[in-house]
Amino acid sequence: MARRQHRYVGFIALGLAMLSPAAGSAQDPDDLSPYKMLRSLQFVQDSVVAGDHSAGEMQRFMLGTIDERLRTADTSIYDDDRNVDAALIYAMSGGNPQTLEYLVAHDVNGYFDNRVTDVLRKYLSGKGLLVAKTLEETAREYRDRKIGPYLALIGGNVLIATKPTDALNLYDQARLAAPGTIVEEAALRRSVAICVDKGMLDKGLAYSQRYARRFLHSPYASQFADFFVKLVVAHDRDVKPQDVVDILSFMDAPRQREVYLRIARAAAISGKPELARMAVDRVQSLGAGTDNAFGPLADFYGGMAGLPTQDIDQAVKNVSGIDGNALSPRDQALQAAARSVAEQILRAPDPASLTQASDPNTSHQEITSEKAAAIAMQPGAPGAHPEPVPGGVASTGLSQDTDSSFNAFVTTSRSKLNEIDGLLAQEGNEQ
Repeated sequence: MARRQHRYVGFIALGLAMLSPAAGSAQDPDDLSPYKMLRSLQFVQDSVVAGDHSAGEMQRFMLGTIDERLRTADTSIYDDDRNVDAALIYAMSGGNPQTLEYLVAHDVNGYFDNRVTDVLRKYLSGKGLLVAKTLEETAREYRDRKIGPYLALIGGNVLIATKPTDALNLYDQARLAAPGTIVEEAALRRSVAICVDKGMLDKGLAYSQRYARRFLHSPYASQFADFFVKLVVAHDRDVKPQDVVDILSFMDAPRQREVYLRIARAAAISGKPELARMAVDRVQSLGAGTDNAFGPLADFYGGMAGLPTQDIDQAVKNVSGIDGNALSPRDQALQAAARSVAEQILRAPDPASLTQASDPNTSHQEITSEKAAAIAMQPGAPGAHPEPVPGGVASTGLSQDTDSSFNAFVTTSRSKLNEIDGLLAQEGNEQ
């Protein structure tokens, strides 16, 4: 870390020297070559995904400095192919798209490959699908050049929706050609997203393990965690708990508890109690012997998952045991819905719903087969064919009071279920 910090300070000093008017005449013009400036940008961007979030300001500074240099430099600098590559990589690294347009418009000597600039211009303007095939071919053709990993990355971005398998191949090409860089971080994270969408459990776990080993401190790690939770919850019957433990073991204990808490929550909402209990147990074990702030919330999610089980009394206790003020607004809504469901499950049946509308056999006389057949043929008798009534609604044979009680119960239950369905839909959209 000390060596990285020392190099980072050195690059800042280099950047400041670039803008210093006093240094303009004394500095070797070759020091201002775009490809050298690009190295500083790449180092800063790689530092960001490695965990140095303070490098974000330096990244903006470098992007602006390179942009100015590319626009003001004499076109003869592009006699050096490294500067041509630097300009293209700059455009694919968050640079100003208009700068690429400017360079192409002033490229009278043919320094830039028209195929590359055309696909980049289409991609940067949001029309990448129009050149998807050309972009894929160009990425493979340039795979051994410095722009290769970047072309592969944006090629995967274009194909991710229409040809996910080909997108995965391009992401593999990108990350293998640029290990430890922002390119690899993006390629791995988006590969996990594809595996979630397409149900590729084994590949998804493999990509997740690589990401967890290398980029846990990236500012985009939270997005990866969301993808990982979705992958595990969607395949709860196939994923091995030890695989989850192994992947998350690369994190420190607080980060692990946070991800396990996400798993518990998603599993509880999805009605997967076994996975929820596993995640809850991990949250509690990781917090053993400490002031585990996540403990009560973990019990809350575990209680939600336990509502449909035999141990519903303990589940209700866990759901109601946490102070609603300590929950987020979304979890407060979940708590209210869970309590409502628990009340419906635990509510004693209405005795009126168990009575029969017909008179009981008070004489205790044996009912012969003839009498039974006669009763069965009576309108409204259980098992008898219902007679048609106005509006096409058949008589149920229940008394009006019983029917009203039953309808009220069904209406209330349906209202609660619709409320929960709405919450689940909201959860799915927010994740």
